[in-house]
Amino acid sequence: MINVREKYLGSIDKISFMDRLYLPAIFKGMAVTLKHMLFSKSVTTEYPEKKRVIAPRYRGRHVLKRDELGRERCTACYCCAYICPASCITIVADEVTPDIQANHPEDKYAKVFEIDLFRCIYCGFCQDACPKAAIFLESIYEITAENRSQFVIGKDILVDKQGGPKKIRQ
Repeated sequence: MINVREKYLGSIDKISFMDRLYLPAIFKGMAVTLKHMLFSKSVTTEYPEKKRVIAPRYRGRHVLKRDELGRERCTACYCCAYICPASCITIVADEVTPDIQANHPEDKYAKVFEIDLFRCIYCGFCQDACPKAAIFLESIYEITAENRSQFVIGKDILVDKQGGPKKIRQ
């Protein structure tokens, strides 16, 4: 009969008395812990005073861009809503009337454009799918709210307040 303990771990008689007490292993572990505590650099950031440096390709909160004339770029084509794997984008389209024609370049616009930030996985598919370069995931990472319903953001929060040139995608 094969003794599995002896086959894989060896005989208990071969282990010294000190190794049986596990003291050397405990001291080695404590030495590693103390080395990290005393001699390694801290990685804590003093957050409100110092902002964290983020990567240029970071995908944060969504922003709906405007064109050079300050008009909304979104034409309610639903491409971003169709491509979204989390189904977090809600769009309701409406026809452009003569009184709001100055704000919208096409014949329809997004009357309601909402994104549920709890459902969003920040994949960037909506940004890639938009033919008008209207939606972008900016480097905004400070997303806070007091209750769950405030994480469903609409056009009042999403739309840039000023117009600007078309952002180049990289």
